[in-house]
Amino acid sequence: MGELDGVWEVKRISGALPPLIGVRKDISGTSGTTKIGPLPGAAFDVVGLSLRYRGPLRGFVDELERDGEHYRGRSTFRGREFGKFEMRRISSEGG
Repeated sequence: MGELDGVWEVKRISGALPPLIGVRKDISGTSGTTKIGPLPGAAFDVVGLSLRYRGPLRGFVDELERDGEHYRGRSTFRGREFGKFEMRRISSEGG
């Protein structure tokens, strides 16, 4: 099991991000999705502690940093930060 494997609740901290109510990141191995409620997820690749979005969201990257048992993240687009968030694991089963 990878360090980031599991289902994570996402909470906005600052910046141009919306409130992120109902947002989850589901990570398994080298890939995952960001889901908003029942909507289909936005796919990303896991590269170390970076979540690199695919397809129409290419250029968006979430950079993570461990904060105890949780993670703090910086949302970036083409290298420019536009918001910060926190991830808390709600399940250890990703995929």
